[in-house]
Amino acid sequence: MMTIQTGHVGEHLRQWRQRRHLSQLDLATEAEISARHLSFMETGRAQPSREMLLRLAEQLDIPLRERNVMLVAGGFAPAFPQRTLDDPAMKVARDAIEQVLKAHEPHPALAVDRHWNLVSANRMVAPLLGGSAPKLLQGTVNVLRLGLHPDGIAARTENLHEWRAHLLERLHRQCEATADAELLALYEELKSYPVPPRSGPTAKVGDAIVVPFRLRVGNDVLSFMSTTMVFGTPLDITLSELALEAFYPADETTAAKLREIARSHT
Repeated sequence: MMTIQTGHVGEHLRQWRQRRHLSQLDLATEAEISARHLSFMETGRAQPSREMLLRLAEQLDIPLRERNVMLVAGGFAPAFPQRTLDDPAMKVARDAIEQVLKAHEPHPALAVDRHWNLVSANRMVAPLLGGSAPKLLQGTVNVLRLGLHPDGIAARTENLHEWRAHLLERLHRQCEATADAELLALYEELKSYPVPPRSGPTAKVGDAIVVPFRLRVGNDVLSFMSTTMVFGTPLDITLSELALEAFYPADETTAAKLREIARSHT
């Protein structure tokens, strides 16, 4: 993993360009500048303007948080605010999150921040977490840790090997895209968790269209498929790093069980 180091702004540009696997010519063409000018900016022979940095950051798809870091390295003020969710300016976003989560019932849905810490969840999530160790549910709850820890719901995940591989691959891509040290540490932690041997043959793809999440709840095995929603064109760092994870029943048995759970928790 490449780590962005403190240095002149050209070093930031070079490292993000390499992270995106672009040559100087590739990036220069996309940004409609000369490769020579880009080379001079990366080596410190030319000082990019604020507008140029923002143009290059857009082409490189740099996270808003890191765009601020790069702007400061270039001698400019940060361009993107970072408000907490309880800030009055974020009320519209908070209301939208809660509306989506509520509307998704009787199916489980939750919102997480950039480190997969739980921000909010609808009432269908808690009934699925029974049997998890209290230490995983106290304080800041990390949903990936809860999902893969032996004392979390991993012990009740019927297809743990496939689901674990899916989550780790997704987290790995996120590490590559963001250069976030905390995410990398989480990735290494999750990989270190013991995994019980397979109790049966490897699941066959067959006619499946997604890798399901199969969770044992009481005497039933519920099967889910999931989707992720993010805010489009955010200008606030906190909002740009929020994701809503929505789970849908992958079969009618699961759908019926969720309706039953919803009625019992009314």
